[in-house]
Amino acid sequence: MARWGRCDFSQYRELANSFGKLSDAELDDLCIACSKELASRLLALVIPATPVGKYPKGSGKKGGTLRRGWGAKNGKAAQGYAQSLTVAKSGNMYTVEIINPVEYASYVEFGHRTSSGGWVEGQYMLTISEEKLKRIAPSALEKMVLQKLKEVCNGGN
Repeated sequence: MARWGRCDFSQYRELANSFGKLSDAELDDLCIACSKELASRLLALVIPATPVGKYPKGSGKKGGTLRRGWGAKNGKAAQGYAQSLTVAKSGNMYTVEIINPVEYASYVEFGHRTSSGGWVEGQYMLTISEEKLKRIAPSALEKMVLQKLKEVCNGGN
């Protein structure tokens, strides 16, 4: 029979004990904080990606309504706005609803027909931003969870 070697599992036991020290309320708070962090990162991605309409000077129209519809003035202000959002918990799932209430937002996102029968391609600013977030979310969440575990292991120091 082959020998596989020796393995020290003491660090894994220590990690398991650290998780055991977290109360349900602390885990809930961590999940809410993680949800809001992901929301702020999504807003920071989608706001700059949202197109701004360009109008002639004499038209009296001002571009940027759709971009302002995300709630935060710019990508840097997204974190403050995300902290004000409500996180809903259903079972083990935490949900943050990010909406753009501008009535034509879905037409810019997914495209639309014109009155002459043509087609305007969608900009997919939210769809693309969600895909980018999916790639960076694991590392962002890992950082937050590790920080919380360090707090628990060190007794809040």
